[in-house]
Amino acid sequence: MRFSVCVESLFPGNDIAQKSREAKRAGADAFEFWTWWDKDLCALRKAADETGLCPAAMCTKFVSLTDPAEREAYRKGLMESLAAAKVLGCKTLIGLTGSDTGENREKQRESIIAGLKTRVPMLEDAEVTLVVESLNTKIDHKGYYLWQASEAFAIISAIGSPHVRMLYDIYHQQIMEGDIINTVTENIDKIGHIHAAGVPGRGELDSGELNYPAIFAAIEKVGYKGFLGLEYFPKGDPVADLVKLFRREF
Repeated sequence: MRFSVCVESLFPGNDIAQKSREAKRAGADAFEFWTWWDKDLCALRKAADETGLCPAAMCTKFVSLTDPAEREAYRKGLMESLAAAKVLGCKTLIGLTGSDTGENREKQRESIIAGLKTRVPMLEDAEVTLVVESLNTKIDHKGYYLWQASEAFAIISAIGSPHVRMLYDIYHQQIMEGDIINTVTENIDKIGHIHAAGVPGRGELDSGELNYPAIFAAIEKVGYKGFLGLEYFPKGDPVADLVKLFRREF
């Protein structure tokens, strides 16, 4: 299992380059973060080079895919995001669908598929994978369109490109649906990135109701080759908790 640390959630308060060094000190394989447009990309690249950590993932510009009127703005935002990814050597971009517009859900889904299909050549040229994230709408992201894993997988299948996959966030999907192991293992070919956090509370992985050792074992058994991103908000020392996690002592 290759672990990526979301440095913005685990190491609040430090500059982003220092956060990546903290992730390295804990023993991470890679680091990831959310927004690139408010960061010093050159400093980030320097920190990545110094630590040897791979920049595993970062977000695209937040432009709606559910609204066809935003299609051109999405194209421009993705183009800018791909340029930023090239600076960092990042091969995975995290994409959001946008809010539920209130329009018929089938029409919104068609808009998402159409919008992403037209962007596949850009992703292919850049050799970057866009991972579309499903979020929970009960607690953290009320009004967001995509919350059901089966719909996310249907969207990925309709696009039909290895450059567009799902970001399966265990925290979000446990809140919305559960059935984590079956869902992940049966659809691993459509998953390009995984996030993990404790449920409830989004804290340390051993803080809630999920059996993460069993989940990790199942993911490894089906041969998942991507990163597992640790995107949680620790209540204690993040380095100590990561060291314990990497040793599987949780």
